[in-house]
Amino acid sequence: MTNTTLLLIIGAIVIALAIAMFQYFYKATYKTKRNKIYAFFRFCTVFGLLLMLINPTYKQETYYTEKPSLAIAIDNTASVGYLGYGDRVQNAVVRFRESKALNNAFDIQYFSFGTDVTNLDSLNFAERQTNISNVFTSFTSLYRNDIAPVVLLSDGNQTFGEAFEYSSKNFAQEVYPIIVGDTTVYDDLSLGQVNVNRYAYINNKFPVEIFANYNGTNEVQSRVTVRSGSSVLHQERVSFSPDKKSQILNILIPANTVGVRQFSIGLDAIDNEKNTKNNVKNFAVEVIDQKTNVLIVSDILHPDIGMLKNSIESNRLRTVTFLKPSEAIGRLNDYQLIVLYQPNGVFQPLYKELSDLSKNSITITGPKTDWNILNQMQEVVFHEVTTQDEDVQGVSNANFSTFILDDIGFSDFPPLKTSFGDVTLRTEADIALYQKIGAITTENPLLATTDQNGRRGVYIFGEGLWRWRAQSFVDSRSFEDFDAFIDNLVQYAASNKKKSRLNLDYESFYYGNGSVKLYAQYFDKNYVFDNRAALTMKAVNKETEAVYEAPFLLQRTTYEIDVSNLPPGEYTFTVTVQDQGLARSGTFTIVPFEVEQQFLNADVTLLRQVATNTGGSLYTLEAIDQLITSLVSNNAYRPVQKSTENIVPLIDWKWLLGILTALLAIEWFMRKYNGLT
Repeated sequence: MTNTTLLLIIGAIVIALAIAMFQYFYKATYKTKRNKIYAFFRFCTVFGLLLMLINPTYKQETYYTEKPSLAIAIDNTASVGYLGYGDRVQNAVVRFRESKALNNAFDIQYFSFGTDVTNLDSLNFAERQTNISNVFTSFTSLYRNDIAPVVLLSDGNQTFGEAFEYSSKNFAQEVYPIIVGDTTVYDDLSLGQVNVNRYAYINNKFPVEIFANYNGTNEVQSRVTVRSGSSVLHQERVSFSPDKKSQILNILIPANTVGVRQFSIGLDAIDNEKNTKNNVKNFAVEVIDQKTNVLIVSDILHPDIGMLKNSIESNRLRTVTFLKPSEAIGRLNDYQLIVLYQPNGVFQPLYKELSDLSKNSITITGPKTDWNILNQMQEVVFHEVTTQDEDVQGVSNANFSTFILDDIGFSDFPPLKTSFGDVTLRTEADIALYQKIGAITTENPLLATTDQNGRRGVYIFGEGLWRWRAQSFVDSRSFEDFDAFIDNLVQYAASNKKKSRLNLDYESFYYGNGSVKLYAQYFDKNYVFDNRAALTMKAVNKETEAVYEAPFLLQRTTYEIDVSNLPPGEYTFTVTVQDQGLARSGTFTIVPFEVEQQFLNADVTLLRQVATNTGGSLYTLEAIDQLITSLVSNNAYRPVQKSTENIVPLIDWKWLLGILTALLAIEWFMRKYNGLT
């Protein structure tokens, strides 16, 4: 309570006392013993009213008991079901739920994990990939300020992600792994990682790196065979022993046919081998006939240029060359796409040659662009000439219709630096990003595309794209999203296909252990994105002729369909817009690969290491009761009494109004009863 409030309350006491004394003693016609009672009621009433006007505050403290959290994470991947432990895991979860002692001691939350970590709804052991390290990442943010031991029911077999035995070292909570799977070691051969490029070039040989592994105590021999259909492309003998548990094979395979080609690697089984599913692996390669050659022309050095090379060449179908404007003259026909970085006066002969050859280009401008010259050298863009620079961010245009462009967080990326002034597009253009200055979104384009009689152009009005790529990596821990964005720009600018109202985005082949998603965008006749359309896909398996039909789902400015449940095979498909007579067709292949069936037993070593790293203990499914007893009796996991302190204004105390009303009523009743007016 402040000094001012205290003085006001003292003043209220004085005023209330003065009013009561004045009414019942100084001005009273009849002075009786009851006047003291009347004066007391009047004093309380006036003081209460003044106190409500002053409205002082007081502290209200409440106490409550908070139980420690307990996170139970259950492996919901296919490997658990394949190992025959699905029912036992279900029973383990029931035992946790029914333990009164455990539920009284902890606030329990149940999670399932595979590719991602989700709140447990039900267990079906159908997830196709395992990322155990994601459990620690998710729980670190979820239980940042809590005491929350983790019970991890898993076989310890991870198929992708960071090595969880190392990521657990930075995990602040204790982890109690429960082994799901057989702990007995059997002699077993398996094919590990297969490293191969997604693309190869016709009439060339492409490298394949194969890791063959052995788990056992004997000396064994086997044979690795690589096939394409029924044709044997390579065979090689391999031998293993307790001291030689792995072999790496590097082979070259000829690429003789354009298109998607599937291959199978087989490792001959040894005697009495229990699991032979991990002796076979499939992979695919798309054979192409040429690369896209991209030329970057710049008269200055800038981090954007190196970034563009790395980003463009992340697609192995593209190669990048750097040249100065004077060096590029006469060599433009060697390239399918020209990137002009911050053009100035020395670009004038280059622009003339580009116009003569009708070459497609990407133009990136910035503070070092000479707009006095550039406004004269081309007829697509006019930029107001000033001597000032400004920082701008990008805002996605939902009606951008040239191609499918995902919003990868443009509005949250660091600003680009551009020349101050209005930008006027002097020809028909499609704006993908608008410039945002501070909190104001302007009509000036930051990214726009044009198509003039088949000659395509992309215009980016700002330098500093390298910061965007770096921020994208910080946000997603990968360059893939940003590189896909650049790849879309390059693909559009390097192509001469006509603009379409229905655009499709899909891969030529998918692996069966991953998600199979196709994307589409549909635009009305004015090329405005139409979110009311009904898109359906009909896919036909070439081998079985089985037909699959399903609708697309709207995801902001894109339609999406997930067909991950399709069996492996080659498919032809058609996407149709209902009632519009518009359709697009294509083909894709799903390569068979069940990574969750590659494991024979639980990886006890890694699970034990996690327990050691975090200060927990390792348990089996048979020892769940011991785990429950240990958790309940652990003094580190005791309920904590906490308090909350709230500052409450007096006017919120509703009883005060009732008391004042009662005081007035009692005073009035006593006065009337005694004949006073």
